Amino acid sequence: MSVRKIVADLHAELVRYNLVVWTAGNVSGRIPGEDLFVIKPSGVSYDELTPENMVVCDLDGNLVEGEHAPSSDTAAHAYVYRNMPDVGGVVHTHSTYASAWAARGEAIPCVLTAMADEFGGEIPVGPFALIGDDSIGQGIVETLKGHRSKAVLMQNHGVFSIGKDAKAAVKAAVMCEDVARTVHVARQLGEPLPIPQDDIDRLYDRYQNVYGQRSPR
Repeated sequence: MSVRKIVADLHAELVRYNLVVWTAGNVSGRIPGEDLFVIKPSGVSYDELTPENMVVCDLDGNLVEGEHAPSSDTAAHAYVYRNMPDVGGVVHTHSTYASAWAARGEAIPCVLTAMADEFGGEIPVGPFALIGDDSIGQGIVETLKGHRSKAVLMQNHGVFSIGKDAKAAVKAAVMCEDVARTVHVARQLGEPLPIPQDDIDRLYDRYQNVYGQRSPR
């Protein structure tokens, strides 16, 4: 399956999990073996997204292929790909609960085993940055480099997530919103109980290395 089709199809998952409204949000995917990535076109309705109207950009964010202007977040995606070569997918959403944490400039504490599994600790906050240049991308990279979390809450903005490919980045965005909502609800009832770091480490290692189906050796 082409990266164009994969990226186009994954945008439906943002809608399915209520992570976006109107034309906000985007998914991008690195094209293997090339210094290029595919990203959503700017301002196009999710109902109108097809593999054909996805756009291809280089790692400086320049349009290489496509009839539409690329997403307004293209510079941020490009900066991540340039500076995090293991990243194969980037997602941006303004999902409600995670963005509420971002509006407070507060990291989501690791108080759920699902957070320990997926993120290996808290989901951190990145700096406030304006759209239009490398500022957001710099904040993403500075926050997530050396951090287990695959998602960052950019202050006063929203979620950016990364993954080994576009699907993994979408999963991180979905899980980020899920735990943001649960921890918010828990706080209405009282102070959530922290998970000891040793247990977070064990949960993360098991989920990343043992959980799920493994190819026979």
